[in-house]
Amino acid sequence: MSNKEAYTDFALVYDELMTDIPYEAYVDLISIAADGIKGKKIIDVGCGTGLLSVKLAKSGAFVTGIDLSKNMLSIAEKRSNDLSLNIEFQEKPMQEIEGSEQFDVAVIAIDSLNYLPDRESVLATFNGIHSVLKKGGVLIFDVHSIFKTDVIFMDGPFTFDNDRIAYIWHTEEGDEEHSVLSELSFFVKEESGLYRRFDERHQQRTFHVFEYVDLLREAGFTIERIFADWEDEPPHEESERIFYQVRK
Repeated sequence: MSNKEAYTDFALVYDELMTDIPYEAYVDLISIAADGIKGKKIIDVGCGTGLLSVKLAKSGAFVTGIDLSKNMLSIAEKRSNDLSLNIEFQEKPMQEIEGSEQFDVAVIAIDSLNYLPDRESVLATFNGIHSVLKKGGVLIFDVHSIFKTDVIFMDGPFTFDNDRIAYIWHTEEGDEEHSVLSELSFFVKEESGLYRRFDERHQQRTFHVFEYVDLLREAGFTIERIFADWEDEPPHEESERIFYQVRK
């Protein structure tokens, strides 16, 4: 997340707002790339409330989840404990990953990488992940396309209401190229029937496909495939989510 305060209240409603994300598809992507999940050591970078971490652990992986948000991690730990899963969670920025070569797989799911503010932070993250992957280990991640940041996000404001949670999401161009500043006002219905409001402010940034490729190669990765929008098809000019599968 962009800072330690990010998702403080949002952590409590995050899962309900992420029901349309096909995490099972991510599990399948990892399984194919890693030749199975059972017994593999996986680091889930930007793990949030542990939705993907739990699915991977239930599939037999040994999972370590890291995130910057203490609130997200507390929910992730409760989710893991409730299911009697042995997942290690660590509170740290993704660009500070370091350690020995121990993981078979690294994953940065659902545009978590887009919270990094500059190329240096992205490169530091790739370098750190490269250092903790075993030789032959795989990194899979997705990011917003520049079409999404520059065009789709600029069509706001966006609204949502499912009777328990509502939000108004205003967007504007960030200071950097291909960045977006989001200001969200959430309204959560309490037991009394009244709504409690809280506000979030987030900034995300993305880069051209070739810039990510350059940074990955600089970190020592070999590019295996780049695809878009959950399909085994190359990105095109109106793709929204770009996926990368790279190997050490």
